[in-house]
Amino acid sequence: MKILYNDGHVDECPIENEQEVLRHSAAHIMAQAVKRLYPDAHFAYGPATEKGFYYDIDLGDKALSEEEFANIEKEMQKITKENIPFKVYSLPREEAIKLMEERGEKYKVEHIGDLPVDARITFYQQGDYIDMCVGPHITYTKALKFFKLTAVSGAYWKNNQENKMLTRLNGVAFRTKEELEDYERQVAEAKSRDHRRIGKEMRLFMTDDLVGKGLPMFLPKGYTIWQQLEDYIKDKERMLGYQHVMTPCVGTVGLYETSGHWAHYKENMFPVMELEEERFVLRPMNCPHHMMIYANQIHSYRDLPIRIGEIAHDFRFEPSGTLKGIERGRHFCQNDAHLFVTPEQIKQEVSSVVDLIFDAYKDFGITDYRCVLSLRDPADKKKYHQDDEMWNHAEQALREVLIELGLNFTEEIGEAAFYGPKLDVNVKPAVGAEYTLSTCQLDFCLPARFQLKYVDKDGVEKTPVVIHRAILGSLDRFMAYLIEETKGIFPLWIAPVQVKILPVTDKSLEYATKVYETLKQARIRVELDDRNEKIGYKIRSARQLDKVPYMIIIGEKEEAEGIISVRDRSDTTTAYSVDEFLNKLLVDIKNHVR
Repeated sequence: MKILYNDGHVDECPIENEQEVLRHSAAHIMAQAVKRLYPDAHFAYGPATEKGFYYDIDLGDKALSEEEFANIEKEMQKITKENIPFKVYSLPREEAIKLMEERGEKYKVEHIGDLPVDARITFYQQGDYIDMCVGPHITYTKALKFFKLTAVSGAYWKNNQENKMLTRLNGVAFRTKEELEDYERQVAEAKSRDHRRIGKEMRLFMTDDLVGKGLPMFLPKGYTIWQQLEDYIKDKERMLGYQHVMTPCVGTVGLYETSGHWAHYKENMFPVMELEEERFVLRPMNCPHHMMIYANQIHSYRDLPIRIGEIAHDFRFEPSGTLKGIERGRHFCQNDAHLFVTPEQIKQEVSSVVDLIFDAYKDFGITDYRCVLSLRDPADKKKYHQDDEMWNHAEQALREVLIELGLNFTEEIGEAAFYGPKLDVNVKPAVGAEYTLSTCQLDFCLPARFQLKYVDKDGVEKTPVVIHRAILGSLDRFMAYLIEETKGIFPLWIAPVQVKILPVTDKSLEYATKVYETLKQARIRVELDDRNEKIGYKIRSARQLDKVPYMIIIGEKEEAEGIISVRDRSDTTTAYSVDEFLNKLLVDIKNHVR
């Protein structure tokens, strides 16, 4: 494939760059198609990305929907068939501004205004469409054959919430038909696992714009799963000496000024509420509250480590375009804890946290993950608390602990929290990109900012070290992960309905009710389907909609013999006495059998 460079020469494209060049060119061709269909459109940024391309577009009052993708794709195909050549030229800054002003491209004019005065601006043109760009691009539009529009969302101009919300139109482009078909298969698999679709079908959670975007509400069955996760991790933590607390969902601005979050994180917070001369915000994280709990009384070195845990409600004003069901919302509940330790206790406590992470992963069958030591970027003076000595000490301390634990990890610059380095455990879900599930963060900063102290054995006041850690991350995101990994076919111990009892006819309803009451009294999550429906319909409903681990089918034969016929997920049917099956359930639930 030949490509056109911004100096005007044409050459063969290195094969490793072909995908990026196609994606970048596809963004221009998509913009040209949009301009033909919507002449009043104005264009902002349109880059290639790791997985595709997008363009941020000002469509005025027009709200673009996925229903219009077919028309845009059809126009893109028309442009590729026209085989329009790409041309390149450059202009001095002032001439470039004039050109964009003449074409009504106000965002391009503003972009050029941010560039150096002596800059020459490169433009690529295909037919009636002109775009400022550094290239390179394909030489003719016909080189783009395999593409697809994928999503539409909102994006602020320059990623600034004070600017106008633009329409972000996303797409993908590939070198071959096979690559596109493979992508479409992956998309189909992703849709089959999408926790939003499954959550709706299984009646687990809901959202409503009247309540607010990004504010999910858990329905009874979804909240049952949520409670199982909460009980599970709290029980684990109690066995390890954690003390659980409950703290408010709001805090004063002063609290976050003290912690440093106000300087580093306020853009992600909900707006300030001013009441009775006090300024409050919905809390985006819990560490400041837990610092104050520690500071509430005097501590001796004998008291440490102190492990404070909470399933805490947090609020972050995520951009609407990034919201995704319960995986990413504006309200979520963190499985949070803060460990107050002496320097000598760091290794043992980090080791205990790591053990707890992987113990939980074993129970949930999580095997595809990688460990990352997330460090600060020393050049970023805005994101990170400025204290080189503290950072060097904290990073080296955590690095040494991870090495001594024999943990395989990579190091990534710029991924630390603003107050300290952290171990991130990133999971690779069945579909989509990896993301962080569990964290363990080392913090020398916040204890000093809150002037936390303990009295050492020599009678001297010293500052503790804080370990921030989250095992399941947020329960909301963890639940979304489970839904997509299992397609809603939850392990027995988590399933919102563990057993469904299906009487064949009303004649068996009395016996079925007795079985139901026996299981219910033993705290099994059981439902009795006493609808006047055929047994085949009840079985399909229990299997496909409720995805129950076990169905008990009761007819005249079972009642006569005093047994139950139990069908499992493999469609194997086994006869049990009620007590035998109940004992099996209780053992499997206790042992977290998957």
